[in-house]
Amino acid sequence: MDLINTLLNWVAPPATLVMMACSWPALYFINTCEWLYKVFFSTENMEDKVVIITGASSGIGEQIAYEYARRRANLVLVARREHRLRGISEKARYVGAKHVLIMAADVVKEDDCRKFVYETVNHFGRVDHLVNTASLGHTFFMEEVTDTSIFPHLLDINFWGNVYPTFVALPYLHQSNGRVIVNAAVESWLPLPRMSLYAAAKAALVNFYESLRFELNDEIGITIATHGWIGSEMSRGKFMLEDGLEMQWREERELDVSGGPVEDYAKMIVAGACRGYQYVKYPSWYDIFLLYRFFAPGVLNWTFRMLLASNGTRRTSMVGTGSRPLPLLEGTPPRKHITSPMSYSPRSPQQLQFKQE
Repeated sequence: MDLINTLLNWVAPPATLVMMACSWPALYFINTCEWLYKVFFSTENMEDKVVIITGASSGIGEQIAYEYARRRANLVLVARREHRLRGISEKARYVGAKHVLIMAADVVKEDDCRKFVYETVNHFGRVDHLVNTASLGHTFFMEEVTDTSIFPHLLDINFWGNVYPTFVALPYLHQSNGRVIVNAAVESWLPLPRMSLYAAAKAALVNFYESLRFELNDEIGITIATHGWIGSEMSRGKFMLEDGLEMQWREERELDVSGGPVEDYAKMIVAGACRGYQYVKYPSWYDIFLLYRFFAPGVLNWTFRMLLASNGTRRTSMVGTGSRPLPLLEGTPPRKHITSPMSYSPRSPQQLQFKQE
């Protein structure tokens, strides 16, 4: 066996590259034909269909709600901030949604997920699309963290906050031959400094849905949407800067956005889901990094190190270090800890807290 593995180590990579180079024109032609067919002949009509959108109180989830509304779908908007959902539901009706339900729920609680899925089925009688947009990013160096109780919260929101709604909705998606849409990120396969836990959670999420795709055998479609470094995340609040230090966590779904990259990304997600795409990538040119990662990882690492070095010396992040309480965003309600399926010991006010929807 060792001899066989040694032989394949030497032969398989170059042979695969040669085969791909020879077959690339044919594969590109087939993919183009498939794309044309889906664009012109296989786009799902969403009128009167039922769409559940989690994390719909703002940001990507909000924009996706408007895109489905323009297709005259029935919407179920889920988030913890019910007051935000009221305004979004009114706008969704204005742009074309047939009916809109709003439900306050926490997607990291399985009971909450069962509640909003069951209420959707009781009201509309079906579920056609489930859109998971719940996500939480961070920006800190791992060795700076002194309060490790923040770790489970990141994994709960980025992983279980997508898995629980999917698990509960699967029986009803089977009945409608529906589709699950997942909001992933390029960090799932291109990890970056200061985003270690976020990248790990997104990688776990993508692999979960890739495995689930095979289990479902195309009876339920799965669209994995992957975004790169959307400008709004950095410039509109995902990372708030104060005195040169990262001081604030923001959930992606809480970004206040209208127009620009997030709206374009939402349009691509909904259009790709309705056409039955397995993947939606924004922007798609990020795929070139895959070649470097597998065939020249040293070049990719060297490039990122150079880019990071050009931004100056390393700055200490106060997030999760317990140095002092994090400031509240202007106009936001008081915060509370996010509960999860696990149990944790109480934390002091000096420790990291999350924004309440």
